[in-house]
This record gives sequence, C-alpha cells and structure tokens, in this order.
Amino acid sequence: MAEQHLVSLAPLSLREIKGILQSRATLALSEEVEGRIDASHAYLHQHLTSAQKPEYGINTGFGALCNTTISPGNLETLQRNLVMSHACGTGEEIPAEIVKLMLFLKVQSLSYGYSGVQLSTVRRLLAFFNREVYPIVYQQGSLGASGDLAPLAHLCLPLMGLGEVRFQEFKLKGHEILDIFSWEPIRLQAKEGLALLNGTQMMTAYGTIICLKARQISAAADVLAALSLEAFDGLASPFLPQIHNVRPHGGQRKTAARILQLLTGSELQQKEKPQVQDPYSFRCVPQVHGASLDALEYAEKVFTTEVNSVTDNPNIFPEEDLILSGGNFHGQPLALALDFLSIALAEWGSISERRTFQLISGQRGLPQFLIQEPGLNSGFMIPQYSAASIVSQNKQLCTPASVDSIVSSNGQEDHVSMGANAATKAYQVVLNVERILAIELLAAVQALEFRRPLRTSPALEKVVDAFRSQVPPLEQDRVLQPDIEKSIKFIQDFPFEELIA
Repeated sequence: MAEQHLVSLAPLSLREIKGILQSRATLALSEEVEGRIDASHAYLHQHLTSAQKPEYGINTGFGALCNTTISPGNLETLQRNLVMSHACGTGEEIPAEIVKLMLFLKVQSLSYGYSGVQLSTVRRLLAFFNREVYPIVYQQGSLGASGDLAPLAHLCLPLMGLGEVRFQEFKLKGHEILDIFSWEPIRLQAKEGLALLNGTQMMTAYGTIICLKARQISAAADVLAALSLEAFDGLASPFLPQIHNVRPHGGQRKTAARILQLLTGSELQQKEKPQVQDPYSFRCVPQVHGASLDALEYAEKVFTTEVNSVTDNPNIFPEEDLILSGGNFHGQPLALALDFLSIALAEWGSISERRTFQLISGQRGLPQFLIQEPGLNSGFMIPQYSAASIVSQNKQLCTPASVDSIVSSNGQEDHVSMGANAATKAYQVVLNVERILAIELLAAVQALEFRRPLRTSPALEKVVDAFRSQVPPLEQDRVLQPDIEKSIKFIQDFPFEELIA
C-alpha cells in the first residue's frame, strides 16, 4: 500500500516533498483544508451577489482587458475561455516528474483558502496526482510573471475534458481520461480559471526538483573529489580545519570536513608524497564546492518559501472581508535563485572535468589515459572530450535569464521575470553535471586500479566496490557509452550522503 500524505496548513520542507515523491504517496485533504476551501468559495460568491464594483479577473477581463466588465451570466464562459485561450505552450514536453510536482504544488497553494475555488476542482487535481494522470505541458510559453500562464493552462485543460494527458504509457485526449474514470468535466466558476493559471507552480516544481538533485550532486561531488585525490596521490593537508577556520564560509568548512572524513583510514595517505602542492582542482575543492553548496542552501530557502505560498491573484481574505489584487505570481525571486543555482551547479561540473583531465594526463605514476599500452588503446582520452563539451554547454546555459524582460499584454505586464526559461535551463544544467561527474567517477576508479595493492579509506572502498559491481575495469578499448550510462545512474542513485553524514 502506498503511503498517504495529508495536505494541510503545516509547512512543507523540500525533504518531505522528496519523500512524498519517492514513496509514491497518495494525497488527501485534511478537514481543516477542506473547510478553508469551502469558506473561501462561499465568501467569493456571496460577495459577487452584493458587489458594487468590478473585481479583477472575477467579473472583468484579464491583463490589458482588466477594465472590461463581464455580466454575471457569462462568468463561467469567461473562466473557460481563459484556460483555453492561454493554452499556447510549445516546444518539448515538460518531464513527468515535474508535471507530477506541479499538480501537488497547485493543490497545496489552493488549499490555503485564499483562492475562492470549488472543493471539487482541488479534488480533481488531487485525483490526477493519485492516479498518475499527467497532463501534457510544454516547456516554452511562460514569461514567469503572471505566473506560469501557458504551462498551467495546459496542466488544467484536462479538468474540463480538453487537452491531452499521459497515463500508463498512453497519450490520451482529456475527454478520454475522464471517460476512463467516469469523471464529469469540471465546470469552472467565478475566478477559478484565474486561480488555476496564476501561480508559479512550473518554476517552483523545476526549482524543487533541481534542488533535490543538487543535494545528491553536492554529496557525490565531494566523494568523487576524495576518490580522485586518492587516485592522483594528492595531499590531505589542504583540508585541515586550521585553513578553513580563518576563512569561515559555511560551505567551505563543511566540504573540507567531509573530505577529511572520507580520507580517514586511507593507506594511500600514509605513503610519503613527493609533491608540495596539488593543482587547484584538488587543493581548492573546499573553496569551489563549498561556494556552490552555499548557493544551493540559498536556493533551497527560496523554494521552501515558495512551496508554502499562495501565488495566484487576486487573493481572497474572507475573515477581513477583502479581495486584493497584487503580484504574488511574479517569479522574480525564483528566477534569481534558478540563475544562481545554474551557476553553482556548473561549477561542480567544471572543476570535476579538470580533475578528470589531471587523472588521464600521465602524471604521478599513472599511465596516459589510464590504460595499459596507450597508443594501441585510447583509454579515457575521449570521455574527457565529452566532459569538456558538456562543461562548455553549461557555460552557454548559465547566461542569466532573470536580467531579461519583455513587455506583454499591451503594456499592462511591463516587467517579467523570465523565470520559466531560467528553470528549463537549470534543469538541463543539473542533468549535464550528473554526466560530467559520471565521467570523473569512471576515471577515478580506473586510476585507483594503478595504486593497488594500497587501498583508499574504508568509506571510499565501499564506493569503489559498489561501482565495480556494475562497471568492470577498462583493460583494453571497448565502447564506453554504456559504461557512462551506468555511471550516470550510479551518480543519481548511490547514497553518497550516508558517507558524509
């Protein structure tokens, strides 16, 4: 039986979200949440019967059409038209893991009771999540300003029997998935289309997944740096606490301590070292990895706040008899964090590729390209090319999106965040860094073969043994692409954090 997560008003952490997704937990609404949704919806409709003035998006048009009043008889049509007209996404499909989290985050945001939606609408979104019905949403089309309008329109079209979904490896029309489960199409009431489309759930879902992947990358990068240091016959002294206590950045100190911990019990560290210093890609691991770790922690704070926020517009405050139009859908905080996170991730990859380069360069008793009979065999020559190519692509992807803006909606929406573009770029960067680290892992474990019979630390030998159970040593040239794919999976799945806890 799958676990069940009760959607409530309690703050969510990114780690809790990771647990919900990994356990494939189902969602249910708490009684408190259902009460707040019902109260907000009832207040909105009571207010509409007595309202003396127009309320944006409830009985007016949208964006530059905000001064156009809509008659009561057309409010349902207004909301349906809004969702259909905004479904203008294009490009590649958003990955299913992101769409699943978008559904959860939309449910969470609507559950605070500031949006005026029907309970049945929230329950249908929740049912999509629980049944693993994933609307087809496209990567391109959001300015990240009035929220993620186009992506969220595609997310919500199937509620009305429109659009398309993926279900059990099939691509189905929206009305077909309703027929499968005998669901009636949702008939959107006042403000519902706006509540569904205004919001930052695309950017937030991407950012949350990237942060979770970056945590794994942070741990993996430190373990791989220690492995490569051992394989390169490097020094442990640059990681001693005295150095880092006099420049006490949190990430730097934490990284240095991790490396020292990972080296504990190493036979390789007991042998005499002829060199006085190591290259920066080894010696400066605390300073480089640590700075990226600090950036990750900043991004995690931003996305934790956003996960626990209401980001549609206008907001309804029944207790205070207020309906307020504001800008909580603007993605600027997320865009900045995503750009910063991209740069931090790229640096984990950049320094990793440099360590790979050092390992294959024929220094410190290692054969050129980490292979016997170099010349006859090319060994690890070309995996380093691949890593270098990916590092270069990351540099191109890390041009900030958040410094850009473009006027839309006839000048009404005159500053936008471009946070959706920042999100899709950052997602590609995180996948790229996993590939770069996978190539370093191949090289580091291969290089350690030439240090035998001396052994590294017990902690690092666990990694070597686990990796060697999946990828054998390279004794003669073979096709390495399958090895790289296995190594990527290892980077994604191995419990590196347990080694540095």
